[in-house]
Amino acid sequence: MTDITIIGTGNMARGIGTRAVAAGRTLEILGRDSAAAQALAAELGASVAFGSSADATPAGALVVLALPFDAAQEVVAAYGEALSGKVLIDITNPVDFTTFDSLVVAPGTSAAEEIAALAAPGASVVKAFNTAFAGTLVSGSVADAPLDIFIAGDDAEAKVAVASFVADAGLRPIDVGPLRRSRELEGFQFVIMTLQANPEFDTFNWNTGLKVLV
Repeated sequence: MTDITIIGTGNMARGIGTRAVAAGRTLEILGRDSAAAQALAAELGASVAFGSSADATPAGALVVLALPFDAAQEVVAAYGEALSGKVLIDITNPVDFTTFDSLVVAPGTSAAEEIAALAAPGASVVKAFNTAFAGTLVSGSVADAPLDIFIAGDDAEAKVAVASFVADAGLRPIDVGPLRRSRELEGFQFVIMTLQANPEFDTFNWNTGLKVLV
């Protein structure tokens, strides 16, 4: 039995995979390049399984789409009914990387909602981790404070499952409401990303974290 499948082999897959191992969850890494999936699995731990996303059906109850928005859409459409009954964690930020000046989704929707529209009946999409950067996920904190992970979704049980994973990983889950709140999460993170890329903020190097203080 596998708890979490991460589809993708990049920096965010590494960061979330590190948190999954820290949480004591069984983990599978899938990628188009099976050699890259094998390398990341070996880096994360000897017990981490791996395979090719072109061949293997995700084994985990939680499936993390650690992919760019376009690729996440392709993967969800390609897997189809194989994702029924799974919780799909969408981490994407649909930024237009050709201009770095806008989002590629239309006003009144979000990447998470578009992915949910593609998902098979019975699959639940939850937005999470899109406001955290890869390096901070590896460490789990910024300035000695655990990362806040904002969670949006329409399925209460699915959000509880994601929040449990986040908490076990040493992070703080914050439920921000229904899946449509992804619009605000994606828009706000876009602003944070532009700050990282702005040379006027020379201490911002994809190393910041969002924190709600009380």
